[in-house]
Amino acid sequence: MKTNKYLISIVGPTAIGKTALSIKLAQHFDTEILSADSRQFFKEMQIGTAAPTPQELAQAKHHFIHHKSVTDTYNVGAFETDAIQRLTTLFNTHNTVIMVGGSGLYVDAVTKGLDDFPEVDANIRLDLNTRLQHEGLESLQKQLQVLDSVSYQNIAIDNPHRVIRALEICIGTGKPYASFLNKKKDLRPFKTLSVGLIADRNIIYERINQRVDIMVETGLLDEVKQLADKKHLNALNTVGYKELFNYLDGTWSLDFAVSEIKKNSRRFAKRQLTWFKKDPNIMWFDYLTPLETIVQTLNSKVTKPL
Repeated sequence: MKTNKYLISIVGPTAIGKTALSIKLAQHFDTEILSADSRQFFKEMQIGTAAPTPQELAQAKHHFIHHKSVTDTYNVGAFETDAIQRLTTLFNTHNTVIMVGGSGLYVDAVTKGLDDFPEVDANIRLDLNTRLQHEGLESLQKQLQVLDSVSYQNIAIDNPHRVIRALEICIGTGKPYASFLNKKKDLRPFKTLSVGLIADRNIIYERINQRVDIMVETGLLDEVKQLADKKHLNALNTVGYKELFNYLDGTWSLDFAVSEIKKNSRRFAKRQLTWFKKDPNIMWFDYLTPLETIVQTLNSKVTKPL
């Protein structure tokens, strides 16, 4: 496929500096930014998702930041449709667009397209969610291991949404979730150049710990309090919120809740790296790499400088 349209996709673990790099690249290429961070879609979740600040948003035009409410139903399929439509419009006036985000499934939905799954009975998911509440995640994990050992080994097994999604396909079709993956998908009318940011594990973990401390200092607890009556929603079953809900209901101390946010954020970063490391096309850079070096590498990958 010949095209002069390029999507520069910036990935990497949480707190590594993706937002800062995306803004620098957007300014360098005089272009706009798509967010593929599924937690930053929700306008009520500013602090706990480390969404770009108003000052950062003012430095480059962003799309898919705070465009939904936690009460809205929004999934990766809807995002794929919305993002491709937005890219089609942006590529009318730009040869290069930036995409940034640590949500691997959402990144892949745009760059590669989603796998095609059959429709299954909606009651299956309702039943699985009920079991999650009463029996816990481990029960569902064990069932998935029996029904689809490949998916059990490869999906984010600690993420209840992923486990339930895989199980509902297994139960609803009688076939393993994994059997529907990696089918031929539609080609994109653009080329993707993927940039990954990385650092030593101890540096990543220290940056995560510092970020969580800053979140707490800048009002994360107040943000969570405002959402306490909505804690049952899927959007809020996520790191930084679920731990503080446990503090608010008296289950945990504040210090312990904050330590759990740090621990779960580190686990999340590990899962992100596991996902992205599977993609051989990502060009990895140390998080301190100068912008000029990254731009030079990007230009070396195209026939005509960006």
